[in-house]
Amino acid sequence: MQLSRQLKNTNTPQLLEFAIIGVLVLLYAPILLHWLNGWANKTISTEHEYFSHGIIGIPFAGYLAWTNRKLWQRLPDTLHPLGAVLLIVGGVFYLSGVTDWVNMSLPLILTGLCLLFKGVPGLKLQGFSLLLLFLATPNPIPYLIAPYTLPLQSFIAGTAGFILTQLGMQVTVEGINIFVGGRIVEVAPYCAGLKMLFTTSYVSLMLLYWTGAVTNRRTSLWFISISIILSVIANIIRNTILTYFHGTGNEAAFKWLHDSWGGDLYSAGLLMLLIPVLNRIDSYFSEVPQPSKEGSGVLRTWDGEGNGD
Repeated sequence: MQLSRQLKNTNTPQLLEFAIIGVLVLLYAPILLHWLNGWANKTISTEHEYFSHGIIGIPFAGYLAWTNRKLWQRLPDTLHPLGAVLLIVGGVFYLSGVTDWVNMSLPLILTGLCLLFKGVPGLKLQGFSLLLLFLATPNPIPYLIAPYTLPLQSFIAGTAGFILTQLGMQVTVEGINIFVGGRIVEVAPYCAGLKMLFTTSYVSLMLLYWTGAVTNRRTSLWFISISIILSVIANIIRNTILTYFHGTGNEAAFKWLHDSWGGDLYSAGLLMLLIPVLNRIDSYFSEVPQPSKEGSGVLRTWDGEGNGD
């Protein structure tokens, strides 16, 4: 009886939304589970592993969408024609069977549904959730930019070689190759720190939104910039440590930091460091400036008739 009453109190648009959500779950649940399993167990392709930040980003996006559900229901039903276009494109991508296209069909279809049901206001309401999903959706961008990371690889190799030289080790650097202890370490394109850079930038964006600091432009710009710098520095240190382990024959430690959970622990430490950094930047830009001591130092206010108090 209670279920039948709830169904009677549910209007047709809400039933349609529930039906669409059910269809989306059937279509994309296997894909999302494949992503999460691949990221967690490192069984996904190297390029798609660059988006492993989706392990925390996608659930967070779902949480934000859920918390906005009452605001969503209060929005007037407004149809935007671009929504239909995105739905068609997303449907074509899904039916193509091409892995990267199928992946990208999810954010396209969800964006199209927002525009179809609630128009631009609905898209703005769910915009950040959609942005997190889009930035966590595996795509070929890492593969496309890998050939252009040579300057960064050379910089990392040179800096790591310089640090090891200061520690008294015999090191020779040739391009992206570091020779130490009769062994060679190559700073490959996928060791250039792009994955760490993607993850750091993504988590920084999440922290800005979660703390509300995203509304402060100066805080956001400074925090993102410092996060990128920290990511590059952390990757140089990691490559230096890896070179030291390999050059001294400590293969167990090398594999632990390079292939095992040691790398995850190292990345987690960097991400935890972002929290106090954001707090410091936010507090700095939130400080209220002191009144000027020039003149009387009194701030005068005026009424509408030109009389000051």
